[in-house]
Formats: sequence, structure tokens, C-alpha cells
Amino acid sequence: MPWPLGVPALVAVLFLLLPLVGLLVRAPWRGLPRLLADESVAQALRLSLVCASSATGLSVVLGVPLAWVLARSRVPGTSLLRALVTLPLVLPPVVGGVALLLAFGRAGVVGRLLDDWTGVTLPFTTAGVVVAETFVAMPFLVVTVEGAFRAADRGFEEAAATLGASRLTVFRRVTLPLVAPSLVAGAVLSWARALGEFGATITFAGSFPGRTQTTPLAVYLALETDPSAAIALSLVLLVVSVAVLALLRDRWLPGGHA
Repeated sequence: MPWPLGVPALVAVLFLLLPLVGLLVRAPWRGLPRLLADESVAQALRLSLVCASSATGLSVVLGVPLAWVLARSRVPGTSLLRALVTLPLVLPPVVGGVALLLAFGRAGVVGRLLDDWTGVTLPFTTAGVVVAETFVAMPFLVVTVEGAFRAADRGFEEAAATLGASRLTVFRRVTLPLVAPSLVAGAVLSWARALGEFGATITFAGSFPGRTQTTPLAVYLALETDPSAAIALSLVLLVVSVAVLALLRDRWLPGGHA
């Protein structure tokens, strides 16, 4: 390897790995079980798991049909729709939280009607956390599954249709099994993104222990009062991230099939 390339590459590796090494070195390993067993920490972890799983389920229910429309529709404006759908991928999370407040807040475009008709308010509730996490996580699933829909062999679908299967049956019995690996990968990515969401959540749902304070929010707040607890929670999120990378290694890392 020529040194003009090797030296910057080494600097890049050190830059990316040293913060993780620092986290591992400063981790309170002996007190880790006690810290994770603390009620506030366990509460934040449970809430994060529930909200991230709910957001992933909502992303699958809504995102798979949307991915199919983006992949198969020939209606004018599909490209613009695709750009708008993927916008949360690059939108600053805090801006996303503000947008959610303007849309679903008590004085928002939809939130005002929701409050008047049903008495339901989303901001600063657990449901609001799920909405915020879905907003930032669903594009990961949509992008992944859309690519799978485009790459799927249409011959199997056409063969099923010629045998008399309805469009819904073809989608359920043929198309979905074809894209199942990508669907699982997209769901895992969405779950991991939802689990680590911070900006949109704190802006739209706030940080109330037991109700909206997820693990990333608990880490941020614990840095000021209990750094050891913040490090312990950070280690949990680090382990989850490593597990996600290991699960998707063959699909997303170099040398895989993507």
C-alpha cells in the first residue's frame, strides 16, 4: 500500500475506533450489573425496547406497501415522492421533531383535529415516542425493500397470475417471500435506528422518566449527574449496534451480497 494512502487510512481508523476504545476503557465493569439493575436505567431500557419494536412494526405495516408503490408504480411524480419519503434520512432529527410538532401537536395541522375529534394528543406521550421513531426509521426499511422489489424476478409473479392467483395473493404468496431477506434486513435497520433516536424524540415527546425517556435520552441526562450510568447505557447501545452489524454482515459489509 502506498504511504500517501496508508497514512490517512490509519488516521481514519484511529479516529473512528479511539472513541469506542475510550468507552470500553472507562466502563465501570465491576459495577455494571448494579448500574443496569437500577430501576431508572431498567425503565429506560424497557421503554426503548417497547417503542423501538412498536415503531418497527408500524414501519413494516406502512413501509412495505409504500416500497412496493415506489418500486412498481409508473405514475408521474413517483420520483418526487421517493425523494420526499427518503428526506428523513438526511433531515436533522431536531428539525424532524419540530415538523412533527407542527403536524401532530395540539395546535398542529392534524393534531388539532385529532384532539377535537378523539381527545387524543401525541406530544409528550409514549405514543409520541413511537411516532417520532417511526418517522426517522421507516425510510431505512422503505429504501431497503424497494430495492428488493425492483430486483425481484417478475417471472414468478407472472406465472402465479397466469394460474389464476389474484394480485393480493401473488403479493402475499410470491412477492413477499422473494423479498423476505431484504425485509428482515430493513426491519433490523429500522429497529436499530429507532432504538438510537434522540433529536426528534426529545423535541416531540420530551424526556419524562417511565413515559418518554428512552435510553439515548437517559444517557444524555445521566452524563450530568451519574456518568457511570451513562457509560453503562452507552455500552448497551454499543452491544446492540455490534449485534446489528453482525446480523447484517453478509448483506451490508464489504464482501457481502449487497
